[in-house]
Amino acid sequence: MKGIAAILSVVAACVAGLAIWMYYPHYQIEQLKQGPQTLASEPKDTYVEYFRSNEKQTLKHVAIGDSVITGFGVHPKENLVKTFSENLEASIQKDVQFQNEGINEITSSELNELVQSGRFDKQIMQADIVTLNVGGNDILQLGFEEGFYEAIQSFDSLQSAFNQNLTDIMERVHELNPEATVLLLELYNPLDKDFELYSLADRFLPRWNVQFYELAASHDYAVVVDTTDVINSESPENVSEDGIHPSELGYHAIADQMLSQLQRQTR
Repeated sequence: MKGIAAILSVVAACVAGLAIWMYYPHYQIEQLKQGPQTLASEPKDTYVEYFRSNEKQTLKHVAIGDSVITGFGVHPKENLVKTFSENLEASIQKDVQFQNEGINEITSSELNELVQSGRFDKQIMQADIVTLNVGGNDILQLGFEEGFYEAIQSFDSLQSAFNQNLTDIMERVHELNPEATVLLLELYNPLDKDFELYSLADRFLPRWNVQFYELAASHDYAVVVDTTDVINSESPENVSEDGIHPSELGYHAIADQMLSQLQRQTR
């Protein structure tokens, strides 16, 4: 009986450990979204109020990252960067000039290399807003090359490299332009619930997204965009036919989410 009890204790500990591994990132994200609990202070402007009252009559927005930034799969007039910039422009009644520096299929390592080399220095230094989306291709590239189950087995090393690349990029942007508002887009799970890898992706992605929230919490004027609120299995119309990228509706939904958060969150 003692042997059985010991085995059951080990099994229970393993189950508890697995549950913590799976669900703790969700808890971390929710805590980081709430921010530190502080005493009441002087009211702050939301980001939109700040942009509206700023003496600048023209704002500059630069976006760097992967195919979500380029607007893969839709007409250039409907891409995320253009749509968000025009939405913000209408909201603050000021001109918003945008530069789309997205590169299809780029990984976080490749983007970090470009950022550190100075490829985007001028654009970042002049920007009022910097939007960043990267990381999905880290997983997809390995998945297509070696298989998605193999990519999952390499998850810890992939995540470690991604975390370092994202941190390096964020530090460089902040060094070049500490006053810029930085918008970090969450990685999302576009898979249908019936797809065999859906559950795995749904468990793994929050662990990657925690890094966005931790970086935003440690840097001024950084906002994590809740992309997963609009690109998910409950909104299939927001995912393109390729099953990976946003559809035209999806890009517009992300742009709306970006503006909505800037209307609510304080700078």
